Amino acid sequence: MQNSTKYTKNVTKLLEDSQPKIQPNDLLNIRVNTISAESNTLFNNISYTNSNNYDLIKSGYRVDRAGDISFPVLGQVKVGGLSIDEAKIKLVKILSDYTKNPVVNLDFINFKVTVIGEVLRPGTYTVTDESITLLGALGLAGDMTPYAKRNNVLIVRENNGIRTTERINLNSSEIFESKYYYLKQNDIIYVEPDKAKVLQTDQNNRFIPIIAASMSVIAVVVSILLRN
Repeated sequence: MQNSTKYTKNVTKLLEDSQPKIQPNDLLNIRVNTISAESNTLFNNISYTNSNNYDLIKSGYRVDRAGDISFPVLGQVKVGGLSIDEAKIKLVKILSDYTKNPVVNLDFINFKVTVIGEVLRPGTYTVTDESITLLGALGLAGDMTPYAKRNNVLIVRENNGIRTTERINLNSSEIFESKYYYLKQNDIIYVEPDKAKVLQTDQNNRFIPIIAASMSVIAVVVSILLRN
């Protein structure tokens, strides 16, 4: 029973810690709804175009270096270091001084993770939800190739200018208790190749000078034959 309680507490804390915090340079999509049409116009002076992601990015609220956003009527509001839920609560509290029963919808526009290395589709992926797991990101990238090193996946994370790294063993159930299991915006996942892939690449590289030399010899022979 004690072990079960301890596990539940650990999972709860992990879920709380996994909530991404708003950081400088984030783009936020914020919409305010009230019972007053006037207030809706006042606090939503940005046009949203759902059919064009570029317009959404251009229209979002940019978090500056101090962690502030410039909000209509309210001016500078500090949201840096807050989770999405915490930022919603803060904005609702401030807006309540101006309008009755405001409802705030807030989410990330530029929540992205990058997956590189031994995956089928390496690249940078935009996350539509507020969070994504390591396994979810690998799924977006088409999963690992047969040459992937599953027991040593590298995660690079930058938070407030401080870069940290962590090695994750996907063969271990302990990954679910890792603070890196739930990814944060701009995380980079690097899947290393195993020894077989490295050896194969090295062997292929050894043949390159030989092939190049052979091609040169063939070119000389062809040139002589043409002159004759």
